[in-house]
Amino acid sequence: MDPQRMEEEKIGGNYEDAAETSSDEVPEHLRETSKRGFLGTLRHYEGLLDKKLGVEAHAIARKKPEDRDPSFAKWHNQAVMFLLWMSSTMNLSCFATGFLGWEFGLDLRRNIVITVFATLLGSAVTGWCATMGPPTGLRQVSISRYSIGWWPAKLIAALNVVEQVGWSSVGCITGGLALSAVSDGKLGSELGVVIAAVLGFVISFIGLRAVFTYEKFAGIVLAIVFIVMYGETASFGDLDTPTELEGAVLSGTALTLFAVVYGSSASWCSIVSDYYVEYPVHTSKLKVFTLTTLGICLPTCLGMILGAICGSALNNKEDWLDAYDEGVGFLIQTMIHPFGFAKFLLVILAFSGIAMNAVALYSAGLSIQQFARPLGIVPRFIWTSLMFVAILLLALVGRDQLLVFLQNFLSLLGYWNTSFFVILATEHYLFRRGWHGYSEYDLEAWNTPSLMPIGLAGGFAFAAGIAGCVVGMSETWYVGVLARMIGDPAFGGDIGNELAFLFTLVAYIPARWAEYKFVGR
Repeated sequence: MDPQRMEEEKIGGNYEDAAETSSDEVPEHLRETSKRGFLGTLRHYEGLLDKKLGVEAHAIARKKPEDRDPSFAKWHNQAVMFLLWMSSTMNLSCFATGFLGWEFGLDLRRNIVITVFATLLGSAVTGWCATMGPPTGLRQVSISRYSIGWWPAKLIAALNVVEQVGWSSVGCITGGLALSAVSDGKLGSELGVVIAAVLGFVISFIGLRAVFTYEKFAGIVLAIVFIVMYGETASFGDLDTPTELEGAVLSGTALTLFAVVYGSSASWCSIVSDYYVEYPVHTSKLKVFTLTTLGICLPTCLGMILGAICGSALNNKEDWLDAYDEGVGFLIQTMIHPFGFAKFLLVILAFSGIAMNAVALYSAGLSIQQFARPLGIVPRFIWTSLMFVAILLLALVGRDQLLVFLQNFLSLLGYWNTSFFVILATEHYLFRRGWHGYSEYDLEAWNTPSLMPIGLAGGFAFAAGIAGCVVGMSETWYVGVLARMIGDPAFGGDIGNELAFLFTLVAYIPARWAEYKFVGR
């Protein structure tokens, strides 16, 4: 038997229908509509752009083994599993997040330890979700339909859009601040925001190939920049000044920082498979997990620890502290010597958010298409363009409150992504015997509501997880009932992720058993 046919049958696909389902993302009752009028014209031009530029005219359709690009089996494209996330995470926003420990009043040693372990845990969550991409050929939201259910998966798609718009806004804000510093304040941060947003939009507009091509090289350049910054600033790190926090207040503050850092790495888990659909079905799961986890963990630690070191130095260097009050770009310009070299590095760092913007915009467009089947027939580039406008507006409004934006945004991401991960993993191993592959997944049914779980169990468990995070969260605008019991009641300690994990797991197992028993799917 043909090996390709055997591989297809092994993971639950249908080799015979390959030629007929190249655009199976369009339901049968909408196929005529998608070919007529203005919508038909848009899809026609999308097809032309696909041939010229590769903009992915059938972006959310399942990539069957025989339809995948053979070049993704080559080592340099598989290395992108590391380089993609290296480019997306090694940026100014990552550096800025490193200052939060100092802002919270934590000492440098404790800050570094929390950063390493929180990043590793969040990266591992994303790394596991990545392993579902090559075997299924599906985007992450489509994969979640098999566990969380058809209807609750729409909520995941909506949250994904909010998440990616937020990430891209952060990238634009930091880029804008850096460009403003390069011009010594003559160039307003708002213009810098616009420039960073436009460049990310251009890459994401074209599609996965353009994203991959850019990400292969951007991260390496940024790694060199960060290493140079370590060389010029690491000696000023303050390892001697202890934290003034103690007891339960110290524990609560440490938990809150852990939640923020964990959320920054775990937040990719709801989109990670979007970038793995072209890889061969038999791609090693261990390779996918390891490269993805390290691709997020190592660069994030590199950037955040650098930020933590520079933050601790503000205790003793007044000129740095004055520059920091003006913005992170002005701080870098003050720290790095000579002055002209500092400006050169700032220009590179100003565009460090482009990689993150490209990833965020690309996945935001896919998530909208997966929200409802009628939206799937609207070309992805239309949704990407609308997201670009939303990102631009949000970044312009929030550009003067970067750290507050980061603290609240990153924590919130971690909460719901924890519940998302628990539901996917529990369904995969406990109910679909995932230890033995994907034979329990009917991959041809990915876009057929009648063959997907309704979502009674998934929706209930996800809601339970959100309830857990609400009582355990610690944000600048709200502190949960249980979080308040840890340390200072005004700030508490963030245990939202821990409670989201526990509540989701306890709710999902019996609920899913009942859904299988009484609904049958």
